[in-house]
Amino acid sequence: MHEIINEEIEIKNLIYEIRGKQVMLDSDLAYLYGCKNGTKEINQAVKNNLAKFPERFVFRLNEQEYQLLRSKILTLNSGRGKHRKYLPYVFTEQGVAMLATVLKSKVATKVSIAIMDAFVQMRHFIIDNKDMFNRLTKVEYDLLNHDMKINQILDEMHPKEFKEKLFFDGEIYDAYSLLINIIRKAKNKIIIIDNYIDKTIFDILAYKNENVKAFIWTKEIKTKLDIEKFKLQYSNTEIKIVNNFHDRFIILDDKELYHIGASLKDLGKKCFAISKMDINSIKKLL
Repeated sequence: MHEIINEEIEIKNLIYEIRGKQVMLDSDLAYLYGCKNGTKEINQAVKNNLAKFPERFVFRLNEQEYQLLRSKILTLNSGRGKHRKYLPYVFTEQGVAMLATVLKSKVATKVSIAIMDAFVQMRHFIIDNKDMFNRLTKVEYDLLNHDMKINQILDEMHPKEFKEKLFFDGEIYDAYSLLINIIRKAKNKIIIIDNYIDKTIFDILAYKNENVKAFIWTKEIKTKLDIEKFKLQYSNTEIKIVNNFHDRFIILDDKELYHIGASLKDLGKKCFAISKMDINSIKKLL
């Protein structure tokens, strides 16, 4: 039997009710099944067998559901699922059973049987205490909505987004700090347009998510050796030589456009501004 079962972990404590269904987190299933690559292995198995996993078997939580779950979940406090970049998927009882068949291992089958038994126990427990759970769920949603409204008010008082930021000569750290925060916002793709590329660009790009594809459009490359070294580690980077830009721009996921008043290699050396612009003004170039 799987080591998790041997340790007699209460699987039923890993079952939650969401959208009126009993479900388990992808991270908990990956842990129980002993997946070496964590949720990546679980999600890849689903991706390779999409026809076997309709939405009634597996679905992704929305932000409100995830925050409500985080407020009461124990596994997040013990490490699994902590600091996730993406909203998690959850599996219903049927989804868990199907997952065991596509993982194709004795461990998956044995663990799945234990999970099925836990689902049955939990279902009986919920039925016996239905009224109490309904009252608790309503209180939790009311508290969550209250917290979200407070956060919205705080965000309006101290907006995280900016439209324009002016930097003066010598404000080098502040300039690079803001630029790195912009770079980190990219989820899939980033385009940097700057006529003069040097090592500074690659130092900044090193802060991006490793899954983000980076495109650099430039007129002149000063340090070709640095580029080759960078691409050895960050292979999802492409360089394009262009000669039809005067100003500097950063484009995130083809949705956000930032105008940079100075070359990235000279940030903070003279007075300049970083401004957020309407993406429609440059969409024809994408």
